[in-house]
Amino acid sequence: MRLRDEIPPDTAAVRHVHTQAFGRADEARLVDTLRERGEAVVSLVAQEGGAVIGHVLLSPLDAPFRALGLAPVAVLPEAQRRGVGAALIREGLARARQAGWEAVFVLGEPRYYERFGFSAATASGFSSPYAGPHFLALSLRGARLIPGEGSVAYAPPFQELG
Repeated sequence: MRLRDEIPPDTAAVRHVHTQAFGRADEARLVDTLRERGEAVVSLVAQEGGAVIGHVLLSPLDAPFRALGLAPVAVLPEAQRRGVGAALIREGLARARQAGWEAVFVLGEPRYYERFGFSAATASGFSSPYAGPHFLALSLRGARLIPGEGSVAYAPPFQELG
């Protein structure tokens, strides 16, 4: 498996990955919209045997500091449970850290995302429509984020997700 930046010829394959992984096209449309709006800060694909089998996207959030949202991440059903998603997430976080981003937020299963350092406690002080036990954050600057310093909002295309 090889991880690399998404390039324009990958668009159809990335759509296919998201549609297959989620069983619907909403997340694929979200990726297309974020890409078209120039909000795909980190967009990586996992490639195996010349085929795209996974994708992760990180986009900017409206937050009191430089923060990204990790979403969506998808792996073809036949390639799941082999570490593809985890590899994409780790590489995406490394790229965000190298680019000087301060934090990453994700809405997801705590038991899965805690392995990467995400924590609901870290996100708990921030107001968001997604606030709750599945709203997690990871500080990329080595220090814990100061809770209660404002709101965290995803880009408008996220509001259209069903």
